Amino acid sequence: MTYKGYTRLQLIRGATTSPWTTNFRHLLPFPKKWLKRIGGREQIIKSVRPKDRIKYWNVVPGDQIRLLGDKTNTLHEVLSINKISNRVFVKGTSSGDQDKVKSTRNYHYSRCQLFLGNYEFPPPPGSSESQVTPVFAKRLGTSVPFWNPFLRHFDWQRFATNTVPRLPDFNGERILIPWPEAQKVRIAESTSYDTSHDVVTQITYELPKFSSSIRNPLPHVSEDAFLASIMNPHLRDTVDASAAVEPFLHKELSNPHSRAKKLRRFKEYKICTKMMLKEMLAHELKHLKGRKPQEARAEALFKWRAILKSEREQRKKMRWKHKAEMANLERKATRKARKELQQRRRLTEMVFEEAPNQVIPKNKNL
Repeated sequence: MTYKGYTRLQLIRGATTSPWTTNFRHLLPFPKKWLKRIGGREQIIKSVRPKDRIKYWNVVPGDQIRLLGDKTNTLHEVLSINKISNRVFVKGTSSGDQDKVKSTRNYHYSRCQLFLGNYEFPPPPGSSESQVTPVFAKRLGTSVPFWNPFLRHFDWQRFATNTVPRLPDFNGERILIPWPEAQKVRIAESTSYDTSHDVVTQITYELPKFSSSIRNPLPHVSEDAFLASIMNPHLRDTVDASAAVEPFLHKELSNPHSRAKKLRRFKEYKICTKMMLKEMLAHELKHLKGRKPQEARAEALFKWRAILKSEREQRKKMRWKHKAEMANLERKATRKARKELQQRRRLTEMVFEEAPNQVIPKNKNL
């Protein structure tokens, strides 16, 4: 199975919000020249070496994590992940200033510890009340990943083999860490522009009245007869009303550019060209006019190839002529003819005032 690598734009937008692993394209290398900035405002592709990239990600969008080295033990929610640079993006936290925009930060995958939940611990020495402490996964384990053909992604389970702080009743058993649940899509309330459910579920198609058995033949349908019955009311009784409307519109509803129809048109064209060659050969051999049969056959082939070449050139020229361009040329030609007609009418209707030094030509028709 071959994998197609990422494009440059996909690498720039490398962060993903999907928690599932559908392929291993992030493990493939890409050209080193892509790491250089081309334009002044273009983002730089941040990447690690392919052998350092993580194959199966256990920290995915929607998880609750804390960062190693953070003394405050602040919980962060994973917003997205970048499998090219091994970076985890977390949702920004407000700093008290409401006017300030929350900024998302990213951290390396190795600094993330998954949050398992709040557990009750026995009271410390000198106290009688138990404490509720957040527990994080110190070490992770996974099951064997496998391809799920129904969900179309790789599936596995993740476990916490060790925790921090260590659970008091921990006996070495693995703690299952469930995957984050996908947020349900909120369906907006219907408005006057939406189609109601009753209209959508209304049955508007009626099955044809003829028998649906395979043994019984279908009614004979003629497109010309159907169109004639529409244009001529007195012919409506000649068309079978029980026939479905789809057979009448099979040409309009079918794709004219399908592979089968293209192949059929190609075969028909080949048959026509062969018939034309056969007729030309018979005509030239019948009228030799002092030529040898080989010469007549060669001349027929030459004429046949010339006709095919002229037809190809004509079809090519027809493709060059765009409909909008032809309409524009016709509009310009009409306007030019109208201007010439107006100019000729003005010259014909022109009348000079009587003034000295004017000579009337003898030939007034000029």
